[in-house]
Amino acid sequence: MTDNHAPTSGLTPHIQIGDNRAAEAIDFYIKAFGATEVRRMLAEDGKRLMHAHVHINGASLMLHDEFPEYVDPAEADVAGGSGLTLHLQVDDADTWFARAVAAGATATMPPADMFWGDRYAQIKDPFGYSWSIGHPLGGALATGVYAVIL
Repeated sequence: MTDNHAPTSGLTPHIQIGDNRAAEAIDFYIKAFGATEVRRMLAEDGKRLMHAHVHINGASLMLHDEFPEYVDPAEADVAGGSGLTLHLQVDDADTWFARAVAAGATATMPPADMFWGDRYAQIKDPFGYSWSIGHPLGGALATGVYAVIL
């Protein structure tokens, strides 16, 4: 694994890999595209990948295994249930979240300080796609807990 830098700006795809094959997907991306692994975090079950981050040709890709226990069955066949989340790393997650909701997005997770060191929120756009919005927190949380996870 390389440095421990999360995406710092722009739009980052965050994909779900079926059949608990995210680790296998990382290996494939390394062999096929010269990816560099940045981070890998296991879920509480110690088997599935809760989060992984790779760089491919200068761009970030985040991925994870599927977690059906967190998906509303009614959404399984719509775009938001596709296993794709578009992540925006921004300067102020609260402002971007509020702007998206004001424009017609549905709030699915209000902004909150997360254990990995980001202020983080989620919305669903009017077309069914899930978006996550985050910015790095300063202080002990960002440098302490986050460093332990890595």
